[in-house]
Amino acid sequence: MISAFLAPISDWIYLQCTFRTPVLLSRKICCQPRDPMLKKRDDFVDVLEERRRSSDLRYALRCYSPVLYKGPTTSKASELKTMVLQSDQLHYVVNQVSRESGVPLDDVQAEASVILEEMAHRLQLSTVRFFAFTLSKVFKAIFRSICVNEEGVQRLQQVVQEHPVVLLPSHRSYMDFLLMSYLMYTYDLPLPAIAAGMDFMGMKVVGEMLRMSGAFFIRRSFGGDKLYWAVFSEYVKTMLRNGFAPLEFFLEGTRSRTSKSLTPKLGLLNIAMDPFLKGEVFDVSLVPVSISYERVLEETLYARELLGVPKPKESTSGLFKARRVLSEDYGSIHVYFGPPVSVRSLAEGRVNRSQFSLTPRHIPRRPSEDVHSFVNDAAYRLVRAQEENMVLKPWVLLASLLLQNQAAGQNRGVPLDELIQQAVWLRDLCRQFGAFLHWPDHIPSSEVVSSSLSLHGGLVRVSEDRVYLALEQEPHCSLTAEEELLSQAVVVLSCASYRNQVLHVFLRPALLAAAIHTASSSQKQEVYSSFLFLRNMFSNEFILCPGAAVQDFEEACYLLTKVGALHINQHKVLTAERGHRTLAFLTSILDPFLQGYQMVCSFLCEDATQALTERRFVPAVQAFIIKHLLKGRLRYPEVLSSDLQRNALAALLRLGAVQKVQGGEESGTLKVNRIMLNSLEDTLGGRLSTQKALRAHL
Repeated sequence: MISAFLAPISDWIYLQCTFRTPVLLSRKICCQPRDPMLKKRDDFVDVLEERRRSSDLRYALRCYSPVLYKGPTTSKASELKTMVLQSDQLHYVVNQVSRESGVPLDDVQAEASVILEEMAHRLQLSTVRFFAFTLSKVFKAIFRSICVNEEGVQRLQQVVQEHPVVLLPSHRSYMDFLLMSYLMYTYDLPLPAIAAGMDFMGMKVVGEMLRMSGAFFIRRSFGGDKLYWAVFSEYVKTMLRNGFAPLEFFLEGTRSRTSKSLTPKLGLLNIAMDPFLKGEVFDVSLVPVSISYERVLEETLYARELLGVPKPKESTSGLFKARRVLSEDYGSIHVYFGPPVSVRSLAEGRVNRSQFSLTPRHIPRRPSEDVHSFVNDAAYRLVRAQEENMVLKPWVLLASLLLQNQAAGQNRGVPLDELIQQAVWLRDLCRQFGAFLHWPDHIPSSEVVSSSLSLHGGLVRVSEDRVYLALEQEPHCSLTAEEELLSQAVVVLSCASYRNQVLHVFLRPALLAAAIHTASSSQKQEVYSSFLFLRNMFSNEFILCPGAAVQDFEEACYLLTKVGALHINQHKVLTAERGHRTLAFLTSILDPFLQGYQMVCSFLCEDATQALTERRFVPAVQAFIIKHLLKGRLRYPEVLSSDLQRNALAALLRLGAVQKVQGGEESGTLKVNRIMLNSLEDTLGGRLSTQKALRAHL
């Protein structure tokens, strides 16, 4: 239907191609005048400005002729599938599966074809043009601006012609992959093949349209399915080797419900690096992309999911029900295309590629220890690059301050003038720490704060010149104490998700501030031991690169000395007279996580039964925490976050304080070491020195 509509105007498109204008047009530059701290980074331009001035239909039907690696490709989706099914690697695995299972070879080959048919994309330009038209309308309705660093786009335009490219966007919203394809089309870049979960297949018409826009669908887990893994990996590698399209996937594996970066998943990155490691391509370029939302569409949905409300199933009907978002204001988006990272450069001196010459390329093999370590380090480096190029908005600072005020004062509110002063102080601290902050200095701070509060009116209210979190219920609502608590937790968790956007800026100094608070003396070695303990404990919670503890400690020392908060000599770490405010803020920003981990330890010591399994852990610990919150024993409703609880359990499993026992009636039963858990709980609460905790076999 779409193709039939577009066919009669193919001649018009041809004329547009003949007399086309450059893709990088003169647009209004965002963030004018520029924040002085942004001078080291690229300029941004608003791509929606041009869309507001010209025809969306003309934009959708314009000439689109991107240049790919190895030149313009003529390969079709059907040809790509044929190449995969005829590959040596897939033939090898098909034969292997047939021998091991006793299933006839033809049947296994047919199963491979079915898997590939279910998985593969079917890119059609007519569908892409339809999305370009529709998304232009949607984006103009709900966003004030979409700002892009065009220097990053120019770097991408160059590298996409030289090597296979892998796009690695941050993942905070369903909007991410739509936005990426929209921008690639806007800048005449080749549309990526996007790894998408099978969930979207349930959206019927929309799912198929996504497939025709470049999405290929994969299962969330493969288990030990050799055949599925072989089809999947060969499909991805064939696209990269032959320059069919850039590959796009989310390094974190899934959307972050908390706006913190998630521990990277290595499966797809391993596959993407494989053609280089085996010498099939000269290099692969990895491009981290940071997408920053001033207001996230799913903020309330995420908060409810963290409280245990099941995630709604993706469906076309659900999509149409969500159309009410078109009447909302979601502020601006900043998209930063980071400098391409060469896999060849990363691997130099790290990986001996001659090991891949010892067996034929088509024979699958598990990555060696050095390759696994290399890929893991690269993944952390790429996620850190995403974090560092996130553009922070004023609201993330306001959310941080309001949450600390709420925890300290039972939501008595904060005077607006005082909040503005605190926000300006925090803005300056962020800049000194090198944050990528978008705070327009040509606008009075009072207006910047008021605009942010207005945009997030669902989370805050201003009354009599005081600012409150919107925790009060409507007068006609009749709720139990638990229902009221959970309703308030939705607001707190939503605000926390914005506060979390700035955590990567403060994390290392905050760990040092907390270490100073918990250390038994000001001796530098004692403070470092406390820092190391906290860093180790929270390595599932935050992006902390393996093997970089000393570097992180030195960075924290440098930053806190730079802002005048600490005096550090060869043997001691001393708090400066004017450093108390900074250290108090940094300690407070970690307090919810410290209290959350303490509560998990307390639950496992007090309430854990012999039959507690990993699957039952989150509902049980949430019920335990709700009881303590209702009794007024806890300050932070955000400890109800299932994400925090799972991260705490992962840390305790890693440290050996909890063990997962396989077998029995139900696998995954948790066995706890109560002595160790008590030691950890006391240490997190500052009641036990780090040295004693370390002696408890941590």
